[in-house]
Amino acid sequence: MRISVIGCGYLGAVHAACMAKLGHDVVGIDVDSQKVAQLSGARAPFYEPELDALLTELEASGRLRFTTDMAAAAGCEVHFVCVGTPQKRGENAADLRFVDAAVAGLAGYLSPGDVVAGKSTVPVGTAERLAELIAETQPGATLLWNPEFLREGHAISDTLRPDRFVYGVPDGNEDHPAVAVLDQVYDAALSTGTPRLVMGYATAELVKTAANSFLATKISFINAMAEVCEATGADVSRLADAIGMDDRIGRKFLNAGIGFGGGCLPKDIRAFMARAGELGADQALTFLREVDAINMRRRTRVVELARELCGGSLLGQRVAVLGAAFKPESDDVRDSPALSAAAQLQLQGAVVTVTDPQALDNAAKRFPELPLEPELDAALDRADAVLLLTEWKQYRELDPHATRALVRVPRILDGRNVLDPAKWRAAGWTYRGLGRP
Repeated sequence: MRISVIGCGYLGAVHAACMAKLGHDVVGIDVDSQKVAQLSGARAPFYEPELDALLTELEASGRLRFTTDMAAAAGCEVHFVCVGTPQKRGENAADLRFVDAAVAGLAGYLSPGDVVAGKSTVPVGTAERLAELIAETQPGATLLWNPEFLREGHAISDTLRPDRFVYGVPDGNEDHPAVAVLDQVYDAALSTGTPRLVMGYATAELVKTAANSFLATKISFINAMAEVCEATGADVSRLADAIGMDDRIGRKFLNAGIGFGGGCLPKDIRAFMARAGELGADQALTFLREVDAINMRRRTRVVELARELCGGSLLGQRVAVLGAAFKPESDDVRDSPALSAAAQLQLQGAVVTVTDPQALDNAAKRFPELPLEPELDAALDRADAVLLLTEWKQYRELDPHATRALVRVPRILDGRNVLDPAKWRAAGWTYRGLGRP
């Protein structure tokens, strides 16, 4: 099929590449000429495992191209809207200017029978409003809402082999003609049994925000339990193992640590609360305020534990921070707990050095005052304390004996609870975890 993808940021670039991988003829459209130039040269403007290799493979196929010209969408049958919905400055609500502009710009190039599929995470009620905008220009086109469920670091597999498809259609009817069109796009995954759910606009929009809110709640729940464990001498990791064996609860997302970050969960739960307030249903989501508060409190807790680890004062202490990205296998530093903690440590007098295998360029833009070191051994050199704050594989697999030879004082704070405390203590380290005795 002939497909356009409007917006070539993280979501759009991955989606465009994966649609071309499935055999479709795809054009990615973005207002950022520098981003378009990079993608046209088979280089992603961000780090995602395997994406550069996929772009190189597709460059020779002729099935994928990128442009800044919205007119390139003319003649395409399906148009995916993949632009960002960041948090408004000074507010919790989502900023929909980019979604509105994308749809308004696209509308003039639509033909009867075209399907516009929104993938951006938007407040409930947005699809209905955008459908009216499209109908004013091209009443023969149809808007579906087709939320994405990507995990950074696994985005390609999540796109090619998703765990489900959600279609939000105007009437919520399975027989809507646009459903069959989107089925053609996703035929490869549907033919292998991937579930597909058809529903109304509002439900489809809520699926994504509800899913993100539930995951955020689960993370904050186990972090709240970590606070209780620290007060009682209990072990939150063993607690999570035990309650996770209940299949009604499950073990995933029950890893206590310094909390969640990134460009999705924090802003999405805040936008959900803001939209609920606009709808008069704010009391239904008051618990999300505590979810957010617990999450932000974890960053302060890391700084407190680091101070304790350093004997009560951070002043002049050399602290090596392992990790800048909000999660491993990503260079995304938006709302990164690791960088937030590193900045707080520096403000309290610590001599901080931050290292990360992928995210230092982005970290330098967000926190230009933080000293950054690409080489792990150099970051560890003569450190008085080591803080593991992003659980990259190379940090999880550090050898405690070899690492001890690099630092001045063997003290480590495991902000993700991914190290073996007994192993590190046996190697002579003072080990602290979160919610662990």
